[in-house]
Amino acid sequence: MKPINMAIMGAGNIARYMATALNGLGEQVCAYGVASRSMDKAEAFAKEWHFQRAYGSYEELAKDPAVDLVYIATPHAMHYENARLCVEHGRAVLVEKAFTANAAQARELIRLAEERKVFLTEAIWTRYTPARQIVENLLAEGVIGKPLSLEAEFSVPLSHKRRMYDPALAGGALLDLGMYCLTFASMYFGNAITDVTSRGERLDTGVDATDDITYTYEDGRKARLRTSMITGPVNRGEIRGTQGYIQVDHLNNFSAIRVYDAEGNLRRQPEIPDQINGYEYEVLACVRALKAGALECEEMPHSETLEIMEQMDRLRRDWGVVYPFEKPAFSL
Repeated sequence: MKPINMAIMGAGNIARYMATALNGLGEQVCAYGVASRSMDKAEAFAKEWHFQRAYGSYEELAKDPAVDLVYIATPHAMHYENARLCVEHGRAVLVEKAFTANAAQARELIRLAEERKVFLTEAIWTRYTPARQIVENLLAEGVIGKPLSLEAEFSVPLSHKRRMYDPALAGGALLDLGMYCLTFASMYFGNAITDVTSRGERLDTGVDATDDITYTYEDGRKARLRTSMITGPVNRGEIRGTQGYIQVDHLNNFSAIRVYDAEGNLRRQPEIPDQINGYEYEVLACVRALKAGALECEEMPHSETLEIMEQMDRLRRDWGVVYPFEKPAFSL
């Protein structure tokens, strides 16, 4: 069967992670093209990562009928504009998280894709990895009894990176790091949230630097989430139950899963399958969905993308974090 021709929009650091995955996937996916606003940069990237084509503009990529799937690897603030360009030209799109800068942009992008019957999904790799299902299976098996509470923290000193403290680029800890904490809670505790308490500390530029969030759910369970771009590194999650607890290392791409009994004794440590770098799973999910004629990936449906975007909007509203490009049509 003909491989999927995949192109990357943007040639920065995260594009390199995707290129690594594509180079390791063999015949299922073709590393077809890469676009940058600089032709020199696109050509250098294409040469280094063995892509067949380089584009000196995003428009040129979007107009190429040979492209089957586009991965959006630009900063958060540009996701809506870049993904919309692809959808308008009928290109299937895999958008790096955060899907957009706010829920209004997400709703409009999804509406347009559904209207035009174009595939669109969010590339939050955690949702696609086999390790996600391992934890789900452990919970379903009842290894820790009835789950009662969840904790997650993803904190990394990143405030020196320009895009992180720039509100014009939708900077801040929440969209870049905190989203993984929200995702961890959503995957294992759902979204029936009845109460939210939170505190977001802002930098002088107006973006959030450190966030503490507590969710209370309909059944009384609680999730305590923390993220920071000025402290750390800390990257771990824990689910506690009546008969023990589960710990995971690295919320974005689980590197270890451990099961403890109520006394703190290690009882199980499931093996996590080898991987290229973890990005391959979202690509393969897209390949399956495209071949099935689906318009979204079941691992990350549009409804879940909107839920997380709305959660982040509510949190930012409470903290007074508003990006300068958020016009009335996309107001919080």
